Amino acid sequence: MRLITGALGRSFSRSPGLILIFGYAVLIAMGTVFLSLPLAAVNGKLSFIDALFTASSAVCVTGLTIVDVSVTFTFFGKVIILGLIQIGGVGIMVVSTIILFSIGKKINIAGRMLIRDTYSFGEGQGIFSLVKDILLFTMVIELIGAILMFFRFYSQYPIDRAIFYSVFHSVSAFCNAGFSLFSDSFVRYQNDWVINLTICALIILGGIGFIVLSEIKNNFSFSRRAWSFLSLHTKLVLFSTFILLAISTALILLLEWHNTLSGKPVTYKMLGAFFQAVNARTAGFNTVQIGDLTNETLFLTVMLMFIGTAPGSCGGGIKITTFSSMIILGFSKLSGQEYPQIFHRKISDVSIAKAVSLIMISFLVITIGIILLQQTEIGDVSHRLSRGKFLELMFETVSAFGTVGLSTGVTSSLTMAGKLVITIMMFIGRLGPLAIAMAVSRKKASKNYYYAQENIMIG
Repeated sequence: MRLITGALGRSFSRSPGLILIFGYAVLIAMGTVFLSLPLAAVNGKLSFIDALFTASSAVCVTGLTIVDVSVTFTFFGKVIILGLIQIGGVGIMVVSTIILFSIGKKINIAGRMLIRDTYSFGEGQGIFSLVKDILLFTMVIELIGAILMFFRFYSQYPIDRAIFYSVFHSVSAFCNAGFSLFSDSFVRYQNDWVINLTICALIILGGIGFIVLSEIKNNFSFSRRAWSFLSLHTKLVLFSTFILLAISTALILLLEWHNTLSGKPVTYKMLGAFFQAVNARTAGFNTVQIGDLTNETLFLTVMLMFIGTAPGSCGGGIKITTFSSMIILGFSKLSGQEYPQIFHRKISDVSIAKAVSLIMISFLVITIGIILLQQTEIGDVSHRLSRGKFLELMFETVSAFGTVGLSTGVTSSLTMAGKLVITIMMFIGRLGPLAIAMAVSRKKASKNYYYAQENIMIG
């Protein structure tokens, strides 16, 4: 036993990313056990695969569900799901740090590096200062969100249910989980400005990242120069988020004007388009039936789910800074600039290299996932006999990888093999394909020489 423990310790010290993978795996396993208990389900014991899928979706803050959470789980089961969402959203590494700090143990250098890499903060900020900020933002923002929604729910439900609904959906929204205690998500509240805007605000705040929130808090000022004190990372996240939300809202409004948004006043159409634009990148709530969207909107949603949110946030995807870096690189080359630059700053070569690697690995993972899911759900069937299935299953795969949780309605009908494929995609999407690749790969010794450079023809 001591040899096994020592071997695990040496493995973790060489590759701290393994701690993150192991931690999430253990949390999913614990959630599966709790959700499998007869106490968690209304009609008795939940099947193992359904419990595993739900636990993985909650820990990975995805929101894809095989069963209807509102009617399948008891209050105990819903509390378990809420706890998994909160721990998965805030990050198991932060929780572990708090536990170690509370009992007076020191965190080693590998642990500090892991949390710094996980939440992408610089050398200037102490790790415990970061953890304090994360907890502060989480508690304050979720509390405000719960209070705002409580007054809406209290007019419809008893006070105990209104409180639980408010807390559950506030946590689910801020953690970008997309779990809802309503069978139709938020379709019944599609014209409620308070619910819609509160949910959107929670999702955006949870999606821009703890580092951005912390930097805004430390540099907040009504002065015109406040923007200049922000780091390039924070500027890029805020600017890209605003631009992407504006463009996607306008496109959804245009594409769904005569479809799911038809017959509504212009203001409600704008609200519905904005709500779906916000949720498409990470959260997974919906105020219109996703299966009723046009093919163009579904494809746009796939792109938004692939992009995702900011680094160090509760959301998934390749991250908006990765996408923005590639856009900036492309525009820089087209305009004849030698380096990618924005806000009077050059984006480092290291950042560009990481962005390219992450996009390539993510594309490879999604491609494999789509092929596997097509095989498990359709098999060797002619395209003519399976029209529409490709888009639906691709949508499901990207939604799982981006930890979004939107679905055209095929999740509950997946085969057992298909459910396992989606579960793996959620796990990879939550941890990040690049983080997993780095965690399981061994670091090669650096070479003291370089090969001769030679150009190749591109284009």
